[in-house]
Amino acid sequence: MNTQEIIKKYKIPAAAGTVLAIAFLYSLTKEEPAPLPPEPAALVEEAKAEPEAQEAASAQAQPVEVAIDVKGAVSMPGIYVLSSDQRVNDAINRAGGLTEKADVDAINLAQKVQDEMVVYVPAEGEEVPAVQQPPLSSAPSGNETSSDSTAININTADSSLLQELPGIGESKAQAIIDFRETEGAFTAVEDLKEIAGIGDKTFEKLAPLITVQ
Repeated sequence: MNTQEIIKKYKIPAAAGTVLAIAFLYSLTKEEPAPLPPEPAALVEEAKAEPEAQEAASAQAQPVEVAIDVKGAVSMPGIYVLSSDQRVNDAINRAGGLTEKADVDAINLAQKVQDEMVVYVPAEGEEVPAVQQPPLSSAPSGNETSSDSTAININTADSSLLQELPGIGESKAQAIIDFRETEGAFTAVEDLKEIAGIGDKTFEKLAPLITVQ
């Protein structure tokens, strides 16, 4: 078979092979999709900082140990270590509970404990010594207001909050609300004695626990 016959015989298959080769080369040179832009550095830093901020907030929310001096009409007076998220009632329970002579209305069992706090439970008819008052709970005079952040503002407190005060039940709480609605806001804590049923003795128990703002 001569050269011309060979070319003639393999002419069509060769053309097909050429087409396939061109298609293969085209697929290799086809443009690939552009890569995504890198993540901005600020977003990366923010993502790193968020877990740290959450850990810091969690650490601040954790309760700490505080030492409480429980005195007066309790079964076992003494110094007790509690958690800062506990209440005066917890401190009294640690001290063995109240005695039969304890005046439970003279103390705020719902108050949260503080480090170096003194919880003095008087007997019935006994006055709480001024030196035994918990920190930052001294009674304000005139138009002064208490610096205790836990003091109850008698100008804004609702009935349920007022009933947390010693000697204040539902009827007296409502009387306080009615008074400020008809007479106006209290200008001094002493104005509370204008409420029927709140005399000097009851006021002395309330004074360290209330404020006007």
